[in-house]
Amino acid sequence: MRPGDLSRFKQSGRAITVLTAWDSLSASLVQEAGADVVLVGDSLAMVVLGHATTLPVTLEQMLLHSQAVCRGLMGPISEQPLVVVDLPFLSYQCGADRAVAAAGTLLKQSGAAAVKLEGAEPEVLTVIDRLVRMGIPVMGHLGLTPQAVHRLGYRRQAQDPNSQDKLKRQALALEAAGCCSLVLEHIPTNLASELQQLLSIAVIGIGAGDGCDGQVRVTADLLGLTAKQPPFSPALIPGRQLCLEALRGWVSEQRQQAATPTSTSAPQAPGC
Repeated sequence: MRPGDLSRFKQSGRAITVLTAWDSLSASLVQEAGADVVLVGDSLAMVVLGHATTLPVTLEQMLLHSQAVCRGLMGPISEQPLVVVDLPFLSYQCGADRAVAAAGTLLKQSGAAAVKLEGAEPEVLTVIDRLVRMGIPVMGHLGLTPQAVHRLGYRRQAQDPNSQDKLKRQALALEAAGCCSLVLEHIPTNLASELQQLLSIAVIGIGAGDGCDGQVRVTADLLGLTAKQPPFSPALIPGRQLCLEALRGWVSEQRQQAATPTSTSAPQAPGC
């Protein structure tokens, strides 16, 4: 998979599937499931590292997990899913030079082929333009942007006409800046569907309805491994409960075996 294939899928009407991964094991599962794109999302800050938000994860940690994910993929690179890595907080908000260095490090030292970043402020558009001109494919992200949690929270975005018009302008600006695709998170379904028709690049939704060109989900959420599910991503299986039941059963079995004395027969005296 290459970044350009996403637009080709859009034109042909093929649904694009994106799942997150954070290590070699999760990457192998996502690949075997048949996902088109593996996203090494900064959500790993919460899912894997135990942080309350995505903000604390560092570039070094994103690189470490990206390398692990790429090692978990099998077969020729041409047959592997596209690997996209989130640029973490403050790796691209501090200027184009720093952003190019961060993105270049991720692509150079792992098997990733594109980066994802949030927002469409003038400074971010400048960064995207620079990244694209340097040969680094970029996936945009609008709507609920987790790196802006302290300003926007985790609530649904673009619910009034003014904010919807603003998001449309931002989406068009991201396409003009050279983004190869766009994630829309937790926005009204009709707005996402309108943008899917308006944009020539692939529109990938999460909590944005079925009118997008594809969907992205946090794999741990779908497997029911996280303690709390987002409202727009219900678990497919009760994974956490199934794992707990299996592990508790094993622990209980080991304790029962240890508590059961092993019967031994006393040696008999030799006959006269």
